[in-house]
Amino acid sequence: MEPFKYLAGYPAHVLERVHALIEQDRLGTVLNDKYDQVHTVRTDGQLYDYVQALKDRHLRQSVPLGKVIYDGKLQVMKHALGTHTSISRAHGGKLKASREIRIASVFRDAPADFLKMIVVHELAHIREAEHDKSFYRLCTHMEPDYHQLEFDLRLYLTHLDVCQR
Repeated sequence: MEPFKYLAGYPAHVLERVHALIEQDRLGTVLNDKYDQVHTVRTDGQLYDYVQALKDRHLRQSVPLGKVIYDGKLQVMKHALGTHTSISRAHGGKLKASREIRIASVFRDAPADFLKMIVVHELAHIREAEHDKSFYRLCTHMEPDYHQLEFDLRLYLTHLDVCQR
């Protein structure tokens, strides 16, 4: 069984089940049956509105979002599904902070739940820089099924990787 780069660290029995689904050519079908809802967030403007709505719902008191875009240069195969940056600028005697979120373009065509999971992940970085307990607690506050979605997203990326071979 070949190693799955998106599933590193998962137990052998899980990897065996994934391998069996791939061998039976059923991984895509299983994912499509579970995540058949597509989203309509196609443009950068729609993405900004989508992210802003989630931010307003869960992180009202945090710094404003300066820019939210789909980025075709993010390398999903190098584990960059989205990025977040903080930009501070001096305006007069005050320091203004703004956040920028970039989402990999592959999520323009991904199931709606996967886009939400990536957005939740990047929004959580506004409050929590590290991937620690408080970070994942915030993620599950914004999306209760966060951990299952993260695993299924890894399956989805594995499926895309297998299809490209």
